[in-house]
Amino acid sequence: MVTYVLSVPTRQLADDLSDLPGDVEVTVWDMTVPAPRKRIDIVVPPYSSKSEVLAQLEGVDAGLIQSQSIGYEGVADLLPDGHVFANASSVHETSTAELAVALTLASQRHLPEFVHSQDRGAWEPVLSESLADRRVLLLGYGGVGKAIAARLRPFEVSLAAVASRAREEEGMPVHALDELPALLPETDIVVASLPGGDATWHIVDDAFLAALPDGALVVNVGRGGLIDTDALVRHASAGRIRAALDVTDPEPLPAHHPLWSVPGVLIVPHVGGASSAMRPRIATLVRTQVERMLAGEEPLNVVLDKR
Repeated sequence: MVTYVLSVPTRQLADDLSDLPGDVEVTVWDMTVPAPRKRIDIVVPPYSSKSEVLAQLEGVDAGLIQSQSIGYEGVADLLPDGHVFANASSVHETSTAELAVALTLASQRHLPEFVHSQDRGAWEPVLSESLADRRVLLLGYGGVGKAIAARLRPFEVSLAAVASRAREEEGMPVHALDELPALLPETDIVVASLPGGDATWHIVDDAFLAALPDGALVVNVGRGGLIDTDALVRHASAGRIRAALDVTDPEPLPAHHPLWSVPGVLIVPHVGGASSAMRPRIATLVRTQVERMLAGEEPLNVVLDKR
């Protein structure tokens, strides 16, 4: 007898959860059509279309909305009243941290320029900046920031972090945001992984960029709105600052936006979590949520409660 209903957006995720107990019904609902049931215990929306689908929850009695994304800015305005929303903390940290390191290395070692040389069949060696011995500042020290730190340590960098409050956490000096003016002139590489929202909007502004040394690299795997794009275009166009961006503002970046053609700027299309690491981790998280809720325990990662 079915006592618990879970909806997932794809047959693939349903197959990955085929080992759930027999009293759990897994139904595929991509949320482009009305809900298949009035009561669904856990709803997993599609990965990247929250703004189009969350309205479908109106009138649905759901125990938990389990997102597949870490970020949830704007969801409070889209989520109908009466629902509890959990983000996907634990799913994307590994993949996003990998990309942050890859973008940093690609920029430091001139890989985009070498690709262009290869396209021309030109042998054009250059002396590049190492990652070793660079002074790296992590802008954000949540799950993604900590995963980035773990992967950067073996590269023999000088590592510090900035977050909402000062502390030392597992040997990492974490500075408060108001310490940025003193830290930036001594920083070679900034890696941003902060969430979006009003509190972090344009935290990397003209003054932030001006405080960095010439040739500094800004890597952003957080949200595009962390950076004032116009200010970045000005500083990068002047040759002062380099950037490696997984996210942009606006996003998607329009085809003729000046940021595309600024020397020293590497752009990839918001693919931090888009790797093979996501599939097993989202299945694990959803399975854990089902097990916890069947046992009468509170779900993990709840970030919004509109009951």
